Amino acid sequence: MIFSLIIPVYNRPDEVDELLESLSKSDYNEAFEIVLVEDGSTLPCRDVVMNYQGKLNISYYFKENSGPGDSRNYGMQRARGDYFIIFDSDCIIPSQYLTEVRKELDEKYVDCFGGPDKALDSFSDIQKAINFAMTSFLTTGGIRGGSEKINKFQPRSFNMGISKKAFEASNGFGNIHPGEDPDLSIRLWNLGFETRLFKEAYVYHKRRIDWEKFSIQVNKFGVARPILNSWYPEHNKLTFFFPTLFLLGLLLAFLLLIFNIDILLQLYFVYFVIIFLTASIQNKSIKIGYLSVIAVWKQFFGYGTGFLKSYIKVILLKKKPQEAFPRMFFKL
Repeated sequence: MIFSLIIPVYNRPDEVDELLESLSKSDYNEAFEIVLVEDGSTLPCRDVVMNYQGKLNISYYFKENSGPGDSRNYGMQRARGDYFIIFDSDCIIPSQYLTEVRKELDEKYVDCFGGPDKALDSFSDIQKAINFAMTSFLTTGGIRGGSEKINKFQPRSFNMGISKKAFEASNGFGNIHPGEDPDLSIRLWNLGFETRLFKEAYVYHKRRIDWEKFSIQVNKFGVARPILNSWYPEHNKLTFFFPTLFLLGLLLAFLLLIFNIDILLQLYFVYFVIIFLTASIQNKSIKIGYLSVIAVWKQFFGYGTGFLKSYIKVILLKKKPQEAFPRMFFKL
């Protein structure tokens, strides 16, 4: 089994440097290749890649901008391996990562897997707070943090593996973004392939975003979900509605104050206290606990409002997703 690591990048040479440096320290004792696809960047990373020639087996490609999904497909079409592993450029890879993946595949082979993400001590306080919001069982159910409980796991493309066979059968990622990874997972299921979470195949996800970018990102996640639900209604789940219900419940809690009923608002207060305490203990920092409360609020508000807007347009009004949200789709 030969691994091909597929890395799309857009204007992030500094990230690529950190990513390649981490891969140069891999303890994996078999050959692997890296296929790096520059997606129309104006700040190319070619010079960074040249610094690792001789240390790593890297193929570098430059193409016109067409989005991360198409760039991953571009890389997989040119890769020489028979199993592809996809990373985002803002990931740092632990030395044992490929060894853990090979171990999992040898014990129980699967044609598509996903792994969780963690934060390094060197990450900023905001990055650690966002990581908590995205990985905690108290927010997302722990999907990105390695505590997924459901039978069918939907890998996320920042840390994802797919066999060459599954890629060729599915034609890879579609042109929606974000949402291209659950879309691919569902199409793979429909083709008879299985997906699985590899808990020990984690990466350090160094999200280089501020509060505004984080709000925009999670809002797009919310918009994507009703679109996917309209394509694959058989995979719709009640949990997808939780962030929107969370916001509507909070609105109801404030309205109930008019009638001197504050029990619901008290429950919300207790929830955020639990978020604060859990994040503070987990990160050994009261400051990160406080920032995690902000991150969780932005996560629920951004996703919840995006989901509601998309649900009204796509599900209730039956608008075509490409017409209702053209910025969610790359033109290929």
